[in-house]
Amino acid sequence: MNQITQAPQLDLLPETAPFSPEQRAWLNGFFAGFASPEGGMITALSPEQNAAVITGGDDGEAPWHDQTLALDARMELAQGRPLRRRMMAAMAQQDCGQCGYNCQDYSEAIASRKEARLNLCAPGGKETARMLKALAEELDKGASPATPAPSAAEPSTAAPLPGRSRDRPAQARFLSRRRLNKESSAKETWHIEFDLTPSGLDYRPGDSFGVFAKNDLGLVDQIIAMLGASHITEVRGKTLREALQSDVSLGSAPDTLFDLFSFLTGGEKRQKARLLAHGEDPDGDAAMLDVLAVLQKFSGVRPHPEAFVEALEPLQPRLYSISSSPKAAPGKLSLTVDAVRYVIGKRKRLGVASTFLAERIAADETLPVYVQAAHNFALPEDPQTPIVMVGPGTGVAPFRAFLHERAAVRAPGKNWLFYGHQRLEHDFFYADEFDEMKKSGVLTRLSLAWSRDGAEKFYVQDRMREAGRELWAWLAEGAHFYVCGDAKRMAKDVERALVDIIAQYGARDADEAIAFVAGLKKSGRYQQDVY
Repeated sequence: MNQITQAPQLDLLPETAPFSPEQRAWLNGFFAGFASPEGGMITALSPEQNAAVITGGDDGEAPWHDQTLALDARMELAQGRPLRRRMMAAMAQQDCGQCGYNCQDYSEAIASRKEARLNLCAPGGKETARMLKALAEELDKGASPATPAPSAAEPSTAAPLPGRSRDRPAQARFLSRRRLNKESSAKETWHIEFDLTPSGLDYRPGDSFGVFAKNDLGLVDQIIAMLGASHITEVRGKTLREALQSDVSLGSAPDTLFDLFSFLTGGEKRQKARLLAHGEDPDGDAAMLDVLAVLQKFSGVRPHPEAFVEALEPLQPRLYSISSSPKAAPGKLSLTVDAVRYVIGKRKRLGVASTFLAERIAADETLPVYVQAAHNFALPEDPQTPIVMVGPGTGVAPFRAFLHERAAVRAPGKNWLFYGHQRLEHDFFYADEFDEMKKSGVLTRLSLAWSRDGAEKFYVQDRMREAGRELWAWLAEGAHFYVCGDAKRMAKDVERALVDIIAQYGARDADEAIAFVAGLKKSGRYQQDVY
């Protein structure tokens, strides 16, 4: 038998590598495990060793489970892990439940062949679907057999109650909408209300609400015209117009659509369609190609409506953070939604669900919905525990719910909200409510940041630093810390500011401050709902 010798700890990753200190330490340790004890150099693995790395056991850690990491960084962290773990790293790491699973369970279901759909990770989009397709090909070839995840018991096979899963939605009634910012704002944000009594649904603050929206009929009719087809052509047992409005995504064009076009055309167009189907970008416009744009790009190619619909991906539900408390508003539920509108070339593009809620659905109309239970994002069990909430823009939604809930149950714990947006005059959502909460004592502190009102941009993390001493005092008292909003920039900047505050006012060096934040996360005192 080969003697196992403890490998020396090496610093193999450059400081510029896109990893947090914890992830860099994990990777250095991982690679050091394959280092030669004599010279400290990485040695090649034998086929047997390589197979052990690919298919062997797993320590259960997931250093890639970070919403702020790019896909290539996540896959780097998962290198050498079992296939099912690499599949998890391919997910967007948001545990949003939009796919019907959390990230780990979705990967386990694919690896165990219980789930054949590879395109359910809406936040991960096309790049996640492509990576999963490549990993699934490994599975099919038998190169990396999936290792079943350890489990104490088989999950229940009982069907979830209606409205508890995307696969079994319930019906809710749309009540009303009101705009939260003024007409002169650069944004268009709406307070949306639903009546849940038809569904009997309940929820907890921190949960999300899944909405099955419909595509814009104007876009649907443009696509039908480009196909040269009739609105009433039968597809899937319904008219083409109905199928395009309710069943399929008309957003980012899937690879299967490019595959279809490559069979229906020739010459240079065929070559471009093939390249696009394999993730290439021959004309530098791949990121801008939605379904209508593909029809315009390959004008003159008119697939049969049934083949066209089959080449598209299902229209996925959209998840929104709930901004109401069932104790404060029984039988009702509200959302805080930015209407997404933008222009590419000369064509206006619309966010499907956001503009559906902002302008297309009518009062008293019912729609399919479901409640997605929160994954590690909820109020403390002890109502006396102080909470600090950082939620700029629509990120304030779950914190409005938290505050209404704390008020309804008369929770004695202190509440501090950091809120920010572009301009005070136009973009202060729920200003009257928060003012009343301050007067009543529910909202202990309200710290505001307006990025466009001064000569220099000023954000919530800047306001945190200004109040650093008091913020550290709250953490020292046992406060829970919450963040909701943008994962790529805001959440990173907020965490960095918190580390700096802990280092400065908690008398810790940088490494100790980072470890302190990691401890908050592990204990459930630092929770995020970021996207």
